[in-house]
Formats: sequence, structure tokens, C-alpha cells
Amino acid sequence: MKTKNLLFIFPIVAAVCGTSAFANWQYSGEYTYDPGAYDDGMRTVVSFRAGATFLMSKMHNDFGSIVSEYCVNYETGAVQASQGGVCSDGFEYAGTGEFKSLGINEDISDFAFAAGASIGITMPESPQWRFEFGWDHFSEIDYNTSPLFKGDMTLTGTDTINVESGAVQSTVSSDVFSLMAFYDFFSGYVKPVHTIIPYIGVGFGYATSHTVLNLSDPWADLSLSEDLTNFGEVNSNGIIQFYQSKTDTNNIAGVGALGFAYGLTNNLFIDLGARVAFIPKIKYSLTNADDTRKLDTFSAKNALYTNIMLGLRFEF
Repeated sequence: MKTKNLLFIFPIVAAVCGTSAFANWQYSGEYTYDPGAYDDGMRTVVSFRAGATFLMSKMHNDFGSIVSEYCVNYETGAVQASQGGVCSDGFEYAGTGEFKSLGINEDISDFAFAAGASIGITMPESPQWRFEFGWDHFSEIDYNTSPLFKGDMTLTGTDTINVESGAVQSTVSSDVFSLMAFYDFFSGYVKPVHTIIPYIGVGFGYATSHTVLNLSDPWADLSLSEDLTNFGEVNSNGIIQFYQSKTDTNNIAGVGALGFAYGLTNNLFIDLGARVAFIPKIKYSLTNADDTRKLDTFSAKNALYTNIMLGLRFEF
């Protein structure tokens, strides 16, 4: 009896199981991939920063073949400018000399305001690497000195005299547009929160610097050069009143960064960093009345902006 019942039940169970297996194998739906289930670390990065910058540069005389005449009192060693070989009592005509032999009296070194912004990405599968396109602005820095030119000048009469010449009041401001690569020191694909994350960065950029030059002639020797008369107006005393001159200098710049970030959330970081921007040359030039001619006067060579800036970085 029991054997007959089992023989009866077995085909039914086999049919049910077979139907079930057939249904799974023939499943007509689609398996979907959830992108939120895997994070490759790629983010869009936007940052804003502000702080202070310190500009330091060696100033270089670019006056070239500009010449003037001088008289010397050989008893006292006093020097005075001469026009047409005419000298005051007690002075003797000593000859002509070129300003290019003189150095600049003082180098530039001063603080200013700095601000910047960047946009970029972190790399998928390697989110420790960030690549950013950035802009940094360094506000006006004053460069004022008197005398401007100072040093020994050898004259055509073979005498060597000590010359002080010119005075300047000027400003310089710069903008640097850069492409930088950063490396953030952390493990994994997601930056940790409430943790200090150091970073370093390096790159290159395009720098444009704007100078405003006000040159004056307190020693009256610059006014004796015919090459300079086009860059100002001569007053009743025969002294050139130089025009205010504006010059833009464009350069390839080198940039670097070192700092750390602190994550407030997965998407918001406080960023405190030091940045440097190296600009090969910034020109200070005289211009004529209609700005059609320029004469290089002096320049800031190997200018280095060193910046400390605090900012916010968004990663999403």
C-alpha cells in the first residue's frame, strides 16, 4: 500500500520541481547594475581661497645705452650733471657715461593680498591624484625708492665716479593661470572625515603682470639724455616730467604647493596651504604720450610670490 502511494506521488513531485527549475532558467527579466554600489573615487573639485602673498625679486637695470654728461669737483669728489660741457664753479668737465653700468639701489620685497579659485577632478581608481585648473591674483605691491640707480660709472674721460640717479614710485600686480597636479596622502577611494590629509602639488602656468611706473629726475641727469625726451614733458627748469607709464608683462610661470586639508564632511574640506609662483621677468617701462613707444627702464627678475592661503574645497 505504501509502495503504491510513493509510486503515485513521485511523478507529481518531479513535475513540480522540473517546472520550477525550468522557470528559473527561462527568467526573462534583466539584471541591473547599481552604480552607487561601487565608488571609484572620482570627484569634481571646486575650491576658493584667500590670504597673503610675499613678493621677493632682484631688480635689474634695463636702461641700455642711455647716457649723460657729468662734472666733478676733484677736491671734494662731488658730482653734478652737465649740459653741453658747462660746469659750475669749482667743477671740471669729466665726460659722458652710460646708465647701464649702474645697479638698482633696492630690491623689491613686500606683502600683498592674495586670492584664488580652482576647478578640477580626482582620478578614478587613483583618487589621491587631483588635477586642477586654477587662477591666483596678487594685489598691488608698491616699489618706491630714491635713488633708483646707484653705483660706479666709468666716463669717456677714463674717470670713474659714483652716481646716484632717478627716483621711482610704482606698483605691480599679477595674475597666474595654472594647471597643477596634486597628490593627497590618504588610503582608499574616499577621503576620511575629521582627519588631516597632507598634500603636495606642482604645475606650470601663464602669468600676466601689470606695472605702473612714475619716474622722476631729482638729480637732473636723466633729463640730459635726448633718448628720454619722448617719454615726458620738459619744464621751465629743463627737467623732464615723465609720463605715468603702464606695462603688461606675460610669462610662462612655475607653480608649487604644500599644505593639508581637513574634512568637515565627505564633500567639504578646509584647506590651508602654502603656494609659490615663479615668474622669470616683470618689466617696468616708460611710455610716450600716446603709448606707441616703450623704453624698458628696469625689471624684477626671477620674481617669487610666496603665498599662505586658507580656503574651502568642495568635492562632489
